[in-house]
Amino acid sequence: MWASVRLSISSLRAHKRRFAGTFVAVLLGVAFLTGTLVMGDTLRASFDTMFTDANAGTDAVVRGSDAVTVAGESQGTRRPVSTALVQRIERTPGVAAAAPDIQGAGQLIGADGRPIGGQGPPTLAGNWIDDPELNPYRLAAGRAPAAPGEVVVNRGTADRGGLRIGDRTVLRTPDPVHVTIVGLATFGGQDGMGQVTYTAMTQADAEKYLTPKPGEASAIQVRAGPGISQRELVDALRPVLPAGVEAITGQASAAENRDMISGAFLGLFTTLLLVFSGIVLLVATFSIHNTFAIVVAQRTRENALLRALGAVRRQVVASTLVEATAVAVIASAAGLAGGIGIAAGLRALFPAVGFPFPDGALVIGAVSLLLPLAVGILVCVGSALLPAVRAGRTAPLAALRESAVDDSGASRTRALAGLVLLVASVGVILTGALAVPSVWLSAAGAVSALAAFVVLGPVAATYAVRVLGAPLDRLRGVTGRLAARNALRSPRRTASTATALMIGVAVVSLFTVFGASLKATMNQTVDRSFAGDVAISAPAFGAGGSGLSPRLAPAVDRLPQVATAVGLGKGVAEVDGAGRALTVTDPAALGRVFDLGRVDGLLTGLGTDGIAVSGTEAAKRGLHPGSVARLAFTDGTQRDFTVRAVYERSELAGDYVITRQAWAPHRAQDSDSLIAVSFEPGVSTADGRAAVAKTAAAYGNPEVQTRSEYAQSSAGGIDMMLTLVYALLALAVLIALLGIANTLTLALHERTREMGLLRAVGQTRSQLRSMVRWESVLVAAFGTTGGLLLGGFLGWVLVEASAGDTAVAFDLPPLRLLAVALVGIAAGALAGRRPARRAARLNVLRAIAAE
Repeated sequence: MWASVRLSISSLRAHKRRFAGTFVAVLLGVAFLTGTLVMGDTLRASFDTMFTDANAGTDAVVRGSDAVTVAGESQGTRRPVSTALVQRIERTPGVAAAAPDIQGAGQLIGADGRPIGGQGPPTLAGNWIDDPELNPYRLAAGRAPAAPGEVVVNRGTADRGGLRIGDRTVLRTPDPVHVTIVGLATFGGQDGMGQVTYTAMTQADAEKYLTPKPGEASAIQVRAGPGISQRELVDALRPVLPAGVEAITGQASAAENRDMISGAFLGLFTTLLLVFSGIVLLVATFSIHNTFAIVVAQRTRENALLRALGAVRRQVVASTLVEATAVAVIASAAGLAGGIGIAAGLRALFPAVGFPFPDGALVIGAVSLLLPLAVGILVCVGSALLPAVRAGRTAPLAALRESAVDDSGASRTRALAGLVLLVASVGVILTGALAVPSVWLSAAGAVSALAAFVVLGPVAATYAVRVLGAPLDRLRGVTGRLAARNALRSPRRTASTATALMIGVAVVSLFTVFGASLKATMNQTVDRSFAGDVAISAPAFGAGGSGLSPRLAPAVDRLPQVATAVGLGKGVAEVDGAGRALTVTDPAALGRVFDLGRVDGLLTGLGTDGIAVSGTEAAKRGLHPGSVARLAFTDGTQRDFTVRAVYERSELAGDYVITRQAWAPHRAQDSDSLIAVSFEPGVSTADGRAAVAKTAAAYGNPEVQTRSEYAQSSAGGIDMMLTLVYALLALAVLIALLGIANTLTLALHERTREMGLLRAVGQTRSQLRSMVRWESVLVAAFGTTGGLLLGGFLGWVLVEASAGDTAVAFDLPPLRLLAVALVGIAAGALAGRRPARRAARLNVLRAIAAE
């Protein structure tokens, strides 16, 4: 055993450069994974500390006991509590102080006239709590609001909006409120909760602008007296609270708020990075396997001599695995250091790009170190296992052979097995995409399809390289013909090298197709369902933005240029026990600016006890015109509503529609998410848009968009997603290109004598460089073509499997996919430059004399 170890160490010292590509692949993969884990732990700990410090003085929170939660929400909407409870709570033994906490949506306008935030994180507004121990915010400059129109904003929001103490601006609630900034605040010692914006006003202003009626609050903050624990305080409060109101500890409330602000973001952030870490390591696996396979093939005579001298198979296998383990341990250790450096760099970079990183040191836990280390070693050793076993099977007589012939590309068994696996995979994929739409079933089929591509790779390489290399024969003559023959010399090696690039290109193509399909779906939805001329919207996604003033739609409707203007408000309720989003609007006007398709019943007669339901939702719940649905609202009331209309298309109108009159008794902070406007006959889009924009300026100056602009802005987040995906996948593509370069370098080492002979019979350095570069391009073109085909197909599968009951439009973006293809091929040319340059520098006589 020790002899195998000594032999492996000697071999590594003698051939360090052969494993340079493997070392870099493992290093980058481990660094990516380590950086992801350290970043996640650090952010999680920083947010925990920030929320704990900010809410340290709050021992209990009194709030509505029931929450209505709809899809996409983590905590739901709760009923308000009466501010009159404050006095009763303060008289409870064990209570030192209590204060109402009013919260709602409020978006501040910056010095440049643009809204601050709204692109994901919440834009919050509330009342300033005078008790410093109950208030999670601390004054950092200025004073607390004392008069109507005075506000305090968190310092991060002021900095991003270019606002200072004394500045006058507008707060959208969503009705525009003119405010004066009198103070700047911090949250838990930070300038704010990440990108969340916060504006605090007097209690009277908060009740006026953020609640449906005075005397209501979102919750009541309570501080305990000396010697009273949070649990004891909650137990003391329960008997004095009315039905429908509960008390929870301050720690529980802080945890919920932390999860609401950072939990979903951190979960998505960490999961996304872990997925791409897996892709990077998968690509690295193929590159590492290819390197060891080539090295083992080059050592056939060496291993055979060892066998002839008495080495058993186990010793030869162990020798190769020791090499792999040594490379894995060193590269993984370097990757750990690199990952910690990446996390530290991102921690410094985040504030520069507008995302303030909470203070605190990097959190480097045992899992963040041991898991990447173990993964790096397993990936490297596992990738070398098959080549090591192959090395152990070397017969002693192989020492007498000059070389072995690789006919793996012509294996009928491989072709048959690959075809069977591919057919089975396609069957599973189609079942998951069409028969019983399931993303998980489709994902299982996609993994099987990838395995089928790997099995069929050598078979496909034989034919694909001939087709792709055919133009080279005419364009580059003998040089091109030699490049194609070199790529065909070992189909297994060519396929294995190209597979790493194929995976990266496939994932890029998948997301490109999926993103384009989402955009096409939005365009189709607007074209099919939106019958208006312009739309008024407050561009935002996630929890951000304050919406539109519900008074804007009537104001626009009164314009002489406008035929109909209808606002779509938002509400929530439990429908027969399930949380559902409600569209609050004028149903009669809705039918004039939206194409709802076939409508059974009448939209004009909903009144205060009627509801309209989409066809898909009605089919799920067995509803039809005349049915009765029980709605439970956040204020605790329950009412029966009669279904008076069932409409076909719900893309923009939503699944449930009620009138504003029906919603008014149960509403919280009222706002519209969209206002659709249609013009009178003869009014041009430009003239009508100008008139609408002039009226909208008095209501916070929301954006007025044409149909195409509205569709484009609604899909604006998709481009951001694709940019992030491309940036993350760049590392996987880089590792694939390093694999191509490493494979070429090792292959050229095998062909040293051959290249010397070519030079001796008249081939120039330029022709030799060109031959090597074109071989690299052919391998990259093969991988890129396979990746485009696989990624395009899986993109269609993802679109179909995730559609559910929603009509989707599949779209193949030719220009984007062409750009991906060109980048893949150009990258192949780049990967071949260094091996080509080294090959051209060979000494002709020494090359001819090489064994």
